[in-house]
Amino acid sequence: MTTDICYGAICFFHLNPSEPKFFGFSEFLTGLALMVLAWTIGDVRYRFRIKAAPAPLLAATYFIVCGVGFLTLVTDLWRAQGWLVPEGNILSPALWQALLAGIFLLTFLTWAWFAFIRPPKFGRSNAERFAQTLYRHIVKGDPAELSVIADELASSAKALVRYAPDKYRPGKQANELPEGKAPQRLTNTEGYAHDLLLLIADMRLCRAIVDSSPITALAIFEEINDQGKYGIAIQTFAKNIVREALSNPNSFLYHETDAYESGLIGHLRPLSQAMFSNPKAIESIDSLLNPDLLGQRKWSATQWGAYCRIVLIAIQGYADAKILTYSRPLRRATTYLTSATSDLHTVNGLVNSYESNPVQKLQALINFTKELVKILDEHSTPQHVNLRIKVPHGHPYESIYDDVASILFETIHHASSVKSPWWDCWSIQHNMLWGELQDALAGPAGRTIRHKLHRIIYSEVIQMEKLPNFKSSRILAFCLNVLGLTVHKGDFQKDCRPLHKAILAWTKRNYSKLHTDNPRVAEACLPERITYDVDSNQLVKTYPAEGLRNESKLVYLQLDPPS
Repeated sequence: MTTDICYGAICFFHLNPSEPKFFGFSEFLTGLALMVLAWTIGDVRYRFRIKAAPAPLLAATYFIVCGVGFLTLVTDLWRAQGWLVPEGNILSPALWQALLAGIFLLTFLTWAWFAFIRPPKFGRSNAERFAQTLYRHIVKGDPAELSVIADELASSAKALVRYAPDKYRPGKQANELPEGKAPQRLTNTEGYAHDLLLLIADMRLCRAIVDSSPITALAIFEEINDQGKYGIAIQTFAKNIVREALSNPNSFLYHETDAYESGLIGHLRPLSQAMFSNPKAIESIDSLLNPDLLGQRKWSATQWGAYCRIVLIAIQGYADAKILTYSRPLRRATTYLTSATSDLHTVNGLVNSYESNPVQKLQALINFTKELVKILDEHSTPQHVNLRIKVPHGHPYESIYDDVASILFETIHHASSVKSPWWDCWSIQHNMLWGELQDALAGPAGRTIRHKLHRIIYSEVIQMEKLPNFKSSRILAFCLNVLGLTVHKGDFQKDCRPLHKAILAWTKRNYSKLHTDNPRVAEACLPERITYDVDSNQLVKTYPAEGLRNESKLVYLQLDPPS
């Protein structure tokens, strides 16, 4: 290096074109090609990460690459022409090349850091950018992209729940503040966290979460339980997750069943436990057990079985916490379950209807009842449970035992609509329903439920004294069919004997008058093979000659004359 020109203390020299070069414009183009290739092959996951980074990486990368490219091009031109440069020890040509190469490398490494090594999570530094990026992907609605975005959300679950305002914690909502204190404004991060919880409730995203990324739902609900924030804006998200899970036969609801079918996952049931086993979460996020009030009428037996499993998990949580009194979410679940068998009347006239969807739904509900009673039997019957509630609207005094009795009564009502063929009617009403219930309601909790169920049945039947109606008449027909016209001695149906005696006594006193006043309702009170003999004023049950019976058998119930 030789000095050519000096101006006072500042001297200039000509660059030597033959000096070694390790980072010039050609090397820049090679590195840029590799960087562009990396950007091009990066899928939606990495593009989402770059856009959600705390800094505007795309714009910054563009301007830095343009600047480095321009400087390397000018440097190569300067060297090739041998133009003057200042002389000094601070920045030599080699250091200048190293500086440009370092800036170029640092740009690539920063991009790779956020794209691969440390993906950005929702937080104070990127709340707005994270929300805007997620919003664009959800509005676009591409199923393949949403599956990737759903997986990316799992890492931000903790921060979303932490920053989201909780309506049960005073300080952020005016209606939750103590009197005389002004409400606090939400920070930008808290506001975006609230909006994001509403945004991820989009049904398309929930469908993607259920189908390909249930770990995201698991992370969100685990954080809700761990942080105890049950009042955040998670209602719609929870409802849509449960709805989509019920609609998808490959969802966690159909795999987290039991250890025999699903191994360890079936034993642990991680997502089901996180969502449904906490009574505080169920009470605050009541949409968990209320996913689809209108669509549930179209559920198949398999879907009803899955819904029954999540209700059982919830009831197990309530029982473990010794909360068996009135619960609004469990009452809503009762409303669902009472309608599960509402289409049983459609099997009338079908031969071998056991494989039909309505009968399979009945079987699912019976299995649910058995498991529910087992759970309640393990915890015995609380001392404060009222066996009989006399007030008209007694829900403050009611408990889960009343809810179960209501489910069973409505199931009996639906089963009573099955009239023919006779064997299917008998199999559904007696074998599948009544007989199974007698075995299931044998424990301490079961006896309480049976007592309440019998009271509801008898109260419904005696309504015909004041207002003859077809619902009460079908209930009476069901009782006469499954119990018969004579009270059995010994231990057979011993627990049903009080109801049996009361039903027969009421029938004996009132049937003749009912037949005189309203013959259509009276006719609906009698199942197949039980007839009314007007001349002798008797009910006659006929056991035809079939099977091992060579002769038909008749059983009579003498009625009181109409008053």
